[in-house]
Amino acid sequence: MAPNIYDAMNHRILDHTWDIDYGKLHAFLCGTDKKEIGGARLWGSPPPSDSFWKMVESKGFNVQTYERNAANKEKKVDMAIGHRMTKEAYTIIDKANDEMTLVAGDKDFVPVVEDLVSEGFTVQVVFWDHAAKELKEAASSFLALDPYLSHLTR
Repeated sequence: MAPNIYDAMNHRILDHTWDIDYGKLHAFLCGTDKKEIGGARLWGSPPPSDSFWKMVESKGFNVQTYERNAANKEKKVDMAIGHRMTKEAYTIIDKANDEMTLVAGDKDFVPVVEDLVSEGFTVQVVFWDHAAKELKEAASSFLALDPYLSHLTR
């Protein structure tokens, strides 16, 4: 309905029926084969009907939910993710072959990502193209989801 998020916000173009399917996002990023995924974590507060939560729980992932505050912000989530990424980094034995993938676009993650990359960890950031420029630059690599919008939508 708009060429980018900025145009949509400036012109108040909203589609409340649109929703991303996080199960499809997981399959897109991890594949559908039996590839080993270690230490998978999920934080946030998505809609209860979303297939991702059910799929993640069925695969034994550690799920941590937080209520959004009055301003619809998830600062506890951001802090939990940054803390866990740093903590998990110390358990990675093979930095050359292991990768951390952060699906977020907030510049709050820049210090954590910069630190991990400077320590030799591979950190891929995946988000929409409007992710913070500083976060894109801090990451080992960045994957924009924009070209895959129709695939990720329910």
